[in-house]
Amino acid sequence: MSQPSAKRDSLRSLVRTVARLRSPKGCPWDRRQSHRSLIPYLREETRELEAALKKGKPHEIEDELGDVLLQVLLHAQIAREAGHFGIDDVAASLRLKLRRRHPHVFGRRRFKTAGEVMRHWGEIKAQERLERRRDVLRRGLARETR
Repeated sequence: MSQPSAKRDSLRSLVRTVARLRSPKGCPWDRRQSHRSLIPYLREETRELEAALKKGKPHEIEDELGDVLLQVLLHAQIAREAGHFGIDDVAASLRLKLRRRHPHVFGRRRFKTAGEVMRHWGEIKAQERLERRRDVLRRGLARETR
């Protein structure tokens, strides 16, 4: 299903809006937020999304999903400003994680039932932890040799 250009570009525009809110000429409240200061708001928005999902009203779900998305974008913007990562990195990492965790969709393994998927989930997570430890060690060694 093809989306009109305005809707397709709305996510990129939203990312720019959040960056502007945090810019020197942006909102004083948004500028002073940190990962830590935003934790209560993330919790609150998540609870509100849960309530909307339980009600099952699409317009409320859409609104609350937007509020949770704002939290994600704020955290990604704060991290970008600190030189760590940005929303594109978050999206790329998530894409890779989804592909790793669904070898039955994107790879050669075949699971026919949700039960089979869940049985192999632990193996996939254990492999991710091992790879993450190796990556941390490699990065640590790379820093030491600089």
